[in-house]
Amino acid sequence: MNANHTSADLLRLAEVLREVGFEVVEPSDWANVSPRWWNGALCPRPLLLARCDTTEKVSRALRVTNDAHVPISIYNGGQDWAGRSLREGTVILDISRMAKLAIDADSREVMIGGGVTAAQLNQAAGEHGLAAVIGNDGAVSMTGLVLGGGYGPLMTRFGLACDSLLSAEVVLPDGRIVVCDAERNADLFWALRGGGGNFGVVTAMRLRLYDPGTVLSGTIVFPLADARAVLARFADVASQAPANLFASAVLSPVPDGKPVVVFSMVWSGEVATGEAILARVGSVGTPLLVKAVPMPASSLLSLTDGKLAQGRGYEVATRWFDALGPATIDALVSAFEARTSPLTSIIIHHCHGAATDVAPEDTAFGMRKPHFTALIYATWTPERDDAEPHRAWAHRLNAALSPTALPGGYANLLPDTSAEQIACAYGPNAARLASVKEQFNPSGVLKAIPLP
Repeated sequence: MNANHTSADLLRLAEVLREVGFEVVEPSDWANVSPRWWNGALCPRPLLLARCDTTEKVSRALRVTNDAHVPISIYNGGQDWAGRSLREGTVILDISRMAKLAIDADSREVMIGGGVTAAQLNQAAGEHGLAAVIGNDGAVSMTGLVLGGGYGPLMTRFGLACDSLLSAEVVLPDGRIVVCDAERNADLFWALRGGGGNFGVVTAMRLRLYDPGTVLSGTIVFPLADARAVLARFADVASQAPANLFASAVLSPVPDGKPVVVFSMVWSGEVATGEAILARVGSVGTPLLVKAVPMPASSLLSLTDGKLAQGRGYEVATRWFDALGPATIDALVSAFEARTSPLTSIIIHHCHGAATDVAPEDTAFGMRKPHFTALIYATWTPERDDAEPHRAWAHRLNAALSPTALPGGYANLLPDTSAEQIACAYGPNAARLASVKEQFNPSGVLKAIPLP
């Protein structure tokens, strides 16, 4: 419990919230909520949870919590590994039920509520023969993905998820409801595209949809012994890739627990050309599996969804690189060989094409040159394992990668404690982000992904 608020204070706050129409979950009923934490290694103790299913309720809740001088967290999907949607000592405003969406297929636009997940949007868009820029996990909320930038397999053709944002409905910390786009509240609109939920509660977004046609999904699974050669070939292919090729490499276990390295790609073009790219990568090792399947872009999510299972323990680190040289590859593979858990994985993808055609100053997401991103997921079973060895492994690898890494890192995955990386995560946009936050959230009551 927050030391500044007594049990009587919380009871009064819960009563006030119920009186104005909220469903409230108190600590005594917390078991009904705690399974929603994605990271099973976290056990924060929020004060209360208030369910909000309309923009007006969000506004009302912010006014009530402001009057009570209590900090808040915003929950819309709960996939943040650092638990920022369920912070210790806060009142949680749960907007996950705001999950309405409406597609205008003619204009290729969609209006979504703040609780819509990537899976829900992907399915609805696919039913119209369209696709949205989403990531690799369907349970992630679209607001969280868009506000943090949003990498995904269609980004090389259509930009980051944040580049698809056309307008947003936002409840400011003082309860005011505003709409922002390129013309209205333009500073806020700029900050939402990569600066996180540090400026207001996004209750609705209008996003651009796309018609990517049929894509070729290619996968090659290699034994771990081939990892260094495979990563070197992946780096070579990715660094020369046109915009219609997205490529990634993963060090991970397969279902039977055996460690492997996997090359994956999404190709939009002549099937024969895509198969040739796949063959070039496959020639460097001894593939255990080679698969090339044409499919609608909306089917890509089924290949990756749920790989990072809810309830496991996670410690996550991330680094950017302008190239994957031998020293970086060796650091990644050596660390994976010495991993502390068989569940641990490392994902590397290359960002180029449309995602890097945007000028850094045009959105809050400041990394707009071609780059590799390494996503390090130390993963364990909380009920069985001590967390510290796994956390230490992730921290050691993060430090080992520092000499060859670019400054900063993907802010959506940086913890609040990574001050050095956070300071550089927004490139030239840090000062403007601070100014916009001072304008719209001067009290700092809303805290999302870290800002410098």
